[in-house]
Amino acid sequence: MSTVVLIGAQWGDEGKGKVTDFLAQQADMVVRYQGGNNAGHTVVARGRTFKLHLIPSGILHGDKMCLIGNGVVIDPAVLLQELDSLESQGISTANLRISPRAHVIFPYHKSIDMAEEEQKGNKRIGTTCRGIGPAYTDKASRAGIRVAELMDREELAEKLRDALEAKNKLLARVYGSEVQFDYREMLEQYNEYADRLRGYVDDVSILVNRAIDRGQKVLFEGAQGTLLDLDHGTYPYVTSSHPVAGAACLGAGLGPTKINTVVGVAKAYITRVGEGPFPTELHDRLGDHIRERGCEFGTTTGRPRRCGWFDAVIARYAARINGLSYLAITKLDVLSGLDTLKICTGYRYKGEVINEFPAGLKVLAQCEPVYREVPGWREDISGVRRYNDLPQNARDYIERIEEMAGVPVALVGVGPGREQTLVLQNIF
Repeated sequence: MSTVVLIGAQWGDEGKGKVTDFLAQQADMVVRYQGGNNAGHTVVARGRTFKLHLIPSGILHGDKMCLIGNGVVIDPAVLLQELDSLESQGISTANLRISPRAHVIFPYHKSIDMAEEEQKGNKRIGTTCRGIGPAYTDKASRAGIRVAELMDREELAEKLRDALEAKNKLLARVYGSEVQFDYREMLEQYNEYADRLRGYVDDVSILVNRAIDRGQKVLFEGAQGTLLDLDHGTYPYVTSSHPVAGAACLGAGLGPTKINTVVGVAKAYITRVGEGPFPTELHDRLGDHIRERGCEFGTTTGRPRRCGWFDAVIARYAARINGLSYLAITKLDVLSGLDTLKICTGYRYKGEVINEFPAGLKVLAQCEPVYREVPGWREDISGVRRYNDLPQNARDYIERIEEMAGVPVALVGVGPGREQTLVLQNIF
């Protein structure tokens, strides 16, 4: 049995898509277990750039089974666009399977999402307005529509009628929106989606457990990052699901005893999209330099990402919350050319140094980073293919991260391509 959960160890956008694609070469099955099309994974392979939002990154490997688990919320229109895009580029999607227990996003979810953000004004969360939060709200309040119901025309007709009656009233009377949805039009559209997706639907929990029992290698792919987790993230500036490792069991339908290894992906620096406190954020030309060099713009929204120095407090927190076995450090090449680098080792709060990540945002907003400076390197490392060929200062930087995070580094990325991945430890 060889099972690996891959999670984001920061605020998302850590490069999980590339690491998933790299590890998928050794895996038999890749499983997406939470989130929706609010997340985006960029993978550079075959000399082309692929931007995926719902389909697991392993789809680029034709011999891998790719599963979308029950913990994911699915916008059928977006999923079908991805399927069509991949097929048009010669990428087969025949090995994709979708859980019938996954919940479905409807247009009213997106309208509610936008209306809520507008209503919050300067206290907005910074949501992508893709309808993810309202879909998870319906799921928790037992008013959602799942893929299983989407596939049953009679049940969909009944459930959609009830949902639209409630959502149209909500939009008009609570949010003052003029948007109203037509039942017949939406039912016809979603019946068409169902017909196109029907052949992909299968019981993901059964498929995953059978693969594990056969001794196959299974990779679980998370979206977003630890600090966006609904419980363990910087609440309320979080996503509506659980990007942490424990959610792989819930979102794919397997027991915790079947997980062997957890890998946390972290950039060699750190970024954040949206609102909320960010202790190591750089508000100067250096922050702009890192953003431009690292192409730090959202895959889903195109929004510029906020950039800062690597935060070892966050790394230790992610290690504890997820039970990390290894770290995968990405975008080390972006830091080339800087004379001095900084690593945040702790926070100064009201004159005291704290070493653990605080639960309250009021406290976090008042924390000042305590830095350790290390020398940088001038060399271009994008062509390096062995870890020992990195400049000494680059290796020292990785070793400082290992030391401060308390987790060994297994992979180091020196560019966006598959071949630009240095292996320190075998994960599978």
